[in-house]
Amino acid sequence: MNDRTAAEGPTTDASPDTPEPTPLLEPRGGVPEVIKSPSGIRELADRLAAGTGPVAIDAERASGFRYSARAQLVQLNRSGAGIALVDPIAAGDLSPLNDALRGVEWVVHAAVADLTCLAEVGMRPDSLFDTELGGRIAGFERVSLGLMTERLLGVRLAKGHSAADWSLRPLPRDYLVYAALDVDVLLELRDEVERELIAQQKLDWAHQEFEAVRVAPVPPPRPDPWRRTSGIQKVRDRRGMAIVQALWESRDELARQKDLAPGKLLPDRVIVAAAIGGPTTLQQMLEINGFTRRAAIRHRQRWWTAIQRAHALPERSLPRKAPPHDPNAGPSRHMGKDNDVADRYALARTVVLELSEALSIPPENLVPPAAVRSLAWAPPNVVGPDSVAQQLAAHGARPWQIAQLSKPLAGALRAFTPRDAR
Repeated sequence: MNDRTAAEGPTTDASPDTPEPTPLLEPRGGVPEVIKSPSGIRELADRLAAGTGPVAIDAERASGFRYSARAQLVQLNRSGAGIALVDPIAAGDLSPLNDALRGVEWVVHAAVADLTCLAEVGMRPDSLFDTELGGRIAGFERVSLGLMTERLLGVRLAKGHSAADWSLRPLPRDYLVYAALDVDVLLELRDEVERELIAQQKLDWAHQEFEAVRVAPVPPPRPDPWRRTSGIQKVRDRRGMAIVQALWESRDELARQKDLAPGKLLPDRVIVAAAIGGPTTLQQMLEINGFTRRAAIRHRQRWWTAIQRAHALPERSLPRKAPPHDPNAGPSRHMGKDNDVADRYALARTVVLELSEALSIPPENLVPPAAVRSLAWAPPNVVGPDSVAQQLAAHGARPWQIAQLSKPLAGALRAFTPRDAR
């Protein structure tokens, strides 16, 4: 384990003399045909198994267009196998590809966004290298794939479809070019990020972070997800909150059935407007801006039934304005109510921020925020490096993070004086 407490900043900052990146408008091996059949998956599995080295993998979803976060296209690239584009909707189970890649390192950019949807189609890595996360550990301020490719490889990718509807069939050729380019240079980017991490003596730290991402469990569902409706803070009474809940839940059920993004059926702003207006007739509801949009008015009776249901609730059954306690949430919401907790958190946070600057690593990548909050909320009975290390580990901190932070955090907590004793 690397126990270094200081590190050089990234050695790849662009200078005025840096040449303009070379545009890469097409994949260097051409755009392959999209694989859409189980037989095509088996043939690709054979090609991948015969390849060498890591495999670059990416997935495209239809966020903002579909309810589900399923993969709509999967891209792969391995030396000796070339680039492949796979339609998992048409091809179905991709576990043969997973079997062919047993023990092979996956190279993914921002893996957190892709691993869940890849697991749904039978693909789970045995080993992971995350170029985006590696860039964060190496201290890059901007870690998008395009910017890192420009900086480290001198190549500018043709972009423009990151927010596209990837559920379209057939996918336009320019979509396929965009998708193939995402994995065309990813293996080379991986090698450059690794060189940077080695130069800063951070490679072991990065590998610990990659593994934490790889084995991370799926987060539990949030209680009362309807409370995340955008603009809900404008709703001032409990009856209005009931209307938000009823409309949100009715919309969510319909969106799931149709596999459409909920906002395509009824935007959040319309739900909030109904909650504030509190219509008591169908006509009053339709007079609220947004309910006569084509997608919304088609289901007007559904929305009105939801509003009626909210109006019919007895007072004692109305949802509270404040959300219920989330058993999976940390104590941060309550920290400001206890002066000593707030002061301890400020001391611990200062330690994290100072070390973050010294190591050129973002604070959220230096230590899980929940681990720092726990030390402020309920510090060990006997504060010392060992007890702080145990508490950090219990809240998800990795060994390299504990090695960097346990001593300075213990020192800060030992120096803390309660306000009543000052």
